[in-house]
Amino acid sequence: MAEATVLIPAFNEEATIAQVVRVAREAGFPVVVADDGSKDETARRAEEAGAEVVRLGENRGKGGAIAEGLKAVRTPFVLLLDADLLGLKLEHLHALLEPVARGEAEMTVGLFRGGRLSTDLAMRLTPFLSGQRAMATEALKGVPGLEKARYDLELLLTRHAKARGWRVRYLPLPGVSQVMKEEKRGLLPGFLHRLRMYGELLRYRLRGW
Repeated sequence: MAEATVLIPAFNEEATIAQVVRVAREAGFPVVVADDGSKDETARRAEEAGAEVVRLGENRGKGGAIAEGLKAVRTPFVLLLDADLLGLKLEHLHALLEPVARGEAEMTVGLFRGGRLSTDLAMRLTPFLSGQRAMATEALKGVPGLEKARYDLELLLTRHAKARGWRVRYLPLPGVSQVMKEEKRGLLPGFLHRLRMYGELLRYRLRGW
């Protein structure tokens, strides 16, 4: 039986979801994709690539999707991945899981290195916003407010880890990057979406992170 399940929250990611799922399946992990009310072919392409798809009837945000997807996870550990990753390889997933599985850390966080300049820079400025993580399944289920988190999910996990005294290990993911919002949505819509995201993150920070 696999030690970990790869859990991927996804909203309108038909262009990239299949490749992320295939890498996780090739690495030997069961995959659950939480389709967060997508209007495109995300769910179908994820299923065709070998994932179990949990469909949400409406968009609930990243935390809501993860909370729903966790109901289908039956392994002691879980790997969280973004649905729009580029350059992901089998060894990246094993590198994230091993410190947690060996009891050397309560959470690992993967950082983009050497993929694309734009995403590398974002990771260096805000490493705590990475969506690539590994932890115990029950630990993730126990994070207060998980189901209501949207853009602030990664800040919520980072804050919870700090409050609980978790050992957190940040690990490089060589060659990995992701599709920027401006590329997926168009320059202006992507920029406006990014502003809304940063606004929500700022409000979260002002609440005490």
